Amino acid sequence: MKKLLSILVLTALTSCQQKIKVDSVVINANVYTVNSSFDKAEAFAIKDGKFIEVGNSKDIQEKYTSDSLIDAKGQTIVPGFIDAHCHFLGLGFNSKQVDLVGTTSFDEVVSKIIEFSNKHDLKHIWGRGWDQNDWDKKEFPDNRLLNKLYPDTPIVLTRIDGHASLVNQAALDLGNVTIDSKVDGGELVIKDGELTGVLIDRAQELVKNYMPKASRKDIVDALLEAQNICFENGLTTVDDAGLDREYIEIIDSLQQMGDLKIRMYAMVSGTPKNVDYYLNKGIVKTDKLDVRSFKFYADGALGSRGALLRKPYSDKPNHFGLQLTDLKTFDTYAKRIANSEYQMNTHAIGDSANHTVLNIYKNVLEGKKDRRWKIEHAQVISPEDFKLFDDIIPSVQPTHATSDMYWAEDRLGHERIKGAYAYKELLNHYGKVALGTDFPVEQVSPFLTFYAAVARQDVKGYPEDGFQMENSLSREETLKGMTIWAAYSNFEEGEKGSIEAGKFADFIILDKNIMEVPVKEIPEMKTLQTFVGGESVFN
Repeated sequence: MKKLLSILVLTALTSCQQKIKVDSVVINANVYTVNSSFDKAEAFAIKDGKFIEVGNSKDIQEKYTSDSLIDAKGQTIVPGFIDAHCHFLGLGFNSKQVDLVGTTSFDEVVSKIIEFSNKHDLKHIWGRGWDQNDWDKKEFPDNRLLNKLYPDTPIVLTRIDGHASLVNQAALDLGNVTIDSKVDGGELVIKDGELTGVLIDRAQELVKNYMPKASRKDIVDALLEAQNICFENGLTTVDDAGLDREYIEIIDSLQQMGDLKIRMYAMVSGTPKNVDYYLNKGIVKTDKLDVRSFKFYADGALGSRGALLRKPYSDKPNHFGLQLTDLKTFDTYAKRIANSEYQMNTHAIGDSANHTVLNIYKNVLEGKKDRRWKIEHAQVISPEDFKLFDDIIPSVQPTHATSDMYWAEDRLGHERIKGAYAYKELLNHYGKVALGTDFPVEQVSPFLTFYAAVARQDVKGYPEDGFQMENSLSREETLKGMTIWAAYSNFEEGEKGSIEAGKFADFIILDKNIMEVPVKEIPEMKTLQTFVGGESVFN
């Protein structure tokens, strides 16, 4: 008996010694790997921030040992979500502004400003989130009441899409803005021969360029605040759609110090200074930061009638929208970028903007393979232009469809709306779609993204049969669009976007099975834990 016991103990010790020591092991999970076969698994092992093997719980436990064993108890695990188009820094700055999202009238906007200013001793006031389309009176406001209440305090209230602002007279005075001021790619709204204070698209720069700049501490605080929000929502990589060099270098320093753990694909704002600097410098790539693209604007937004259309707006005859970058300048930039390793990503909402950008892309990329240039939003497409997405990536935001559906047909008309928010049609032509939110224009929640893509409804279940359901995505397509396809659009599919050996251990544990839960429950889903490189960053 003693001899037998000794043999058993020796066998057990030998077995333990043969196991590979790793940083952590996850078992008993419902894992959607999102690999090329969309396989499911139960467990995986992590070492040095990467998955080293994915399989079933029995095999993983027999092969690996770790001081950190996570029993998922059947919970669903998916790759960390990637937001393919957002404004990460802008989200952080929003915490220091008056939150005007969801306001139902201009009176409510003013009430929120008064409440905010009473709590803070401010020399200037920023706000964001109003949308006149949500008000009973669906017209742009004017600044008369703000001028009366705040004659000496500059106020800038940015519309929810970022493409228009309401400013008071004190703010207009900063930039010496008058009724005679002009700006290419922008509009100063005038009523009864006077400025209303509403500035559309590039006209906003007439005031914003003269408002006090954020300090480095303000920027750092904003980045860390945005990170907390993103991790809580299960985002492990964000594509910030438009950053200047100053911000990118602060982000890099925070990541190098370990304070900023979120991964970022930074689209560099397409200014002459930025383009010259980064084309000369070349691609910047670390495990956390990827700088290899430029962000340009072809037009404005549909909600503020700045989207550039091929025919006039249905609800504003003789108005076609705004062209934010002149064609000669845009073409010159496109040619320079085509001759580099950089990607070009262009905001295009209206059918005219999309038509122009697609054709310029095609011309400058002729003969060049696998460039993965993107159209950001690709919101309204002429029927004959869908085929041009055969080698141009559509980067779209599903919640725009469910936010805009109440008024988009008023802007576009019955026929033109059929080519809008056409995500399935775009998927059929390119084979992939990169999905994002455009936060803080929309909410951060990737569950709302998922729900909008699949159900094409708002959170109240409207419309009952879904909005243009022929362009809904399947759950598998949607999950891919938020993970591996988004990674592909960033040239990062080899290192993230799926749970596979050799890739970064970025994953999230969900409270429900997003692939099987009743669709109406998806908006209320939660992230239980978020991991970046195998490290728990939210619990």
